[in-house]
Amino acid sequence: MDSELQNETVRVERKNFTFDLKENPRGRFLRITEEVNGRRDAIVIPATGLEEFRAALDKIVEFNKTLPPNPGNVPK
Repeated sequence: MDSELQNETVRVERKNFTFDLKENPRGRFLRITEEVNGRRDAIVIPATGLEEFRAALDKIVEFNKTLPPNPGNVPK
């Protein structure tokens, strides 16, 4: 059985993202769940890969800042 250590939820547009840091006898892991209109998809990242995952995400965020605004996401 998994033990929940910490939980965070983020709402982006019509999507809810839940970040659950959990632990079981095999180790710690982060489960990221996306929920849209009752449909759920999830990925699991072993805790040993969290720093590498964050570094990759940080690179994507920084690169995205260099791009022009997406016309489809500009508020009306």
